[in-house]
Amino acid sequence: MELRYVAQRLEGEGYTVHCPLLDGHSGGTNTLRESRWQDWYASVERAHDCLRSECETVIAGGSSAGAILALLLAARRPDQVSGLLLYAPTLWHDGWAIPRYFSLFRLVTKRWFARYFHFPDLAPYGIKDERVRQLILAAIHDGTDGAQPMVGFPGTTVLEFRSLTREAWRLMSKVRAPTLIVHPRYDDFSNLRGALLIQERLGAQVETLVLDDSYHLVAIDRQRDLVVDRTLSFVRALQSTSQTATLEEYPLPPYSSRSHLG
Repeated sequence: MELRYVAQRLEGEGYTVHCPLLDGHSGGTNTLRESRWQDWYASVERAHDCLRSECETVIAGGSSAGAILALLLAARRPDQVSGLLLYAPTLWHDGWAIPRYFSLFRLVTKRWFARYFHFPDLAPYGIKDERVRQLILAAIHDGTDGAQPMVGFPGTTVLEFRSLTREAWRLMSKVRAPTLIVHPRYDDFSNLRGALLIQERLGAQVETLVLDDSYHLVAIDRQRDLVVDRTLSFVRALQSTSQTATLEEYPLPPYSSRSHLG
């Protein structure tokens, strides 16, 4: 749901878009509690393979933990991912709305112990715009518009997320795909410093947009149109670069119809 607005705008411009629901994220708290980060990542690889069967150029992206999964995909498949869209990429749960006691969970290292913990969703739920927040909460309550129930964060999920970010941190210097990072300055869920560290560590060209009037869910909050506009500019630039590289690798014969039209 949080990526639908961006996806629809991209699709309206003629791009093929696929927004998979990650394994473990559609069956409520119990299903999420039992899933592992490798399950989430496997969903990303399947989605990527699906797009590659139709498209020569594939850009991976995601929101929050989804951004970290996309980043990991680009690190593991550097020759198959042409670009990255990272919306509020989250390395740690350290935004201003996260309770201080949450940091104590870093002492938990075993799944059996993590099962005893559950962290509820907290206002403002990643959305600064009150009207949008109420619409999203209503959709979640009614189960409409593809909204998934708010189940909070089981302790095992937080533990798996920690393992995911460690793996992504270990490999992110291998990323070669041009990257767009969009992150709020006043993120309620994930501090800006994490996005800046990613920017420094990536082995690629990085463009970073810092938002001053949005919270964590940047793709649907107050500055969503700015997010989409910068996304489209980034995608068009990649498309132009890709087309130029193709022409240089496979130059047209001097008397082709395309040469005359050019």
